[in-house]
Amino acid sequence: MTTKVAVVGATGRMGKFISGVVDAADDFSLVATLNSRSDLSEMLEADVVVDVTEPSVSPSVVEFATSHDKSVLVGTSGWSEDRIQGIKSTLADKPDIGVIFIPNFSLGSALATSFAAAAARYFDSIEIIESHHAGKVDSPSGTAVRTAELMADARSERGPVAAPHHDQRARGEQVAGIPVHSLRMTGVVAHQQVIFGGPGEVLTLDHRTMSQDSYEAGILLGLRAVVTARGVTVGLDQLIDLAPRGRTESA
Repeated sequence: MTTKVAVVGATGRMGKFISGVVDAADDFSLVATLNSRSDLSEMLEADVVVDVTEPSVSPSVVEFATSHDKSVLVGTSGWSEDRIQGIKSTLADKPDIGVIFIPNFSLGSALATSFAAAAARYFDSIEIIESHHAGKVDSPSGTAVRTAELMADARSERGPVAAPHHDQRARGEQVAGIPVHSLRMTGVVAHQQVIFGGPGEVLTLDHRTMSQDSYEAGILLGLRAVVTARGVTVGLDQLIDLAPRGRTESA
C-alpha cells in the first residue's frame, strides 16, 4: 500500500525535485501538486503533505493541513523557534498527527550541524558563513539558524560566544548570539562554513551542496518518518542515527 502525498510549492526548484522523488518511489504516490494559484483544499486527498513554499506562506499551509488532520513535512526555511512553539501548542490537541521541520534535506549538512554543536562547547569564537543561489528569498538560511541555535544550546553552561563589534552591519546578523553572514550568488547551490577560533588554531566545518541529488536520501527519510510522526520534530539529524559505530576495546 502506498502513501498518498501532496506537494505544496510544487512549481519551485525544490518542489519540482521532491515531486520527482515521490513519483519515482515505490512506497509513495503523488496525488496533488499545488502552486500559488491552487486552493489548499486540493491537498486533502493526500495522506501526508509536503510544504516547500515561502516563509510568508508556509504557516498558512501548515495550519490548514494540521487543522484537517494531515501530517506535514516542512522543507520551507524561516521557521523561528517561536513559530515552531506555536505548532507544538496546536498539536497538543492532535496527538495522532505530526509536523517535521527540515531546513536542509542533505545528510551531509545534518552531520555537519551535529558536529558543529559538539565543537561549540570548546571554542568561544564562532561565526557562520552561508551561501545560496541568488533566488533564495530568505536569509539567514534555515540551516544556519538551526546550526546557531544548536550551538548556543550546546554551550549554554559556557556562556555567549565572543562577537566583537557585533553592532556593525558588516559583522552579520546575530542568531542565538552567533554572527551569521549570508551570500546570495549565481552559481552557488548551497554552502555553509562554521568557523571556530581558539588560541593558536582555527577549525572550519565546511559543507557544500553540488547538486539537488544530495537531497534525495533526506527527502525519502523525511517522508517515511512523517507517515508515523507524532508531535513536532525539528531537523534531519533527529531522524538519523548519529551514534558512533565500531569496535570496542576492553582493557
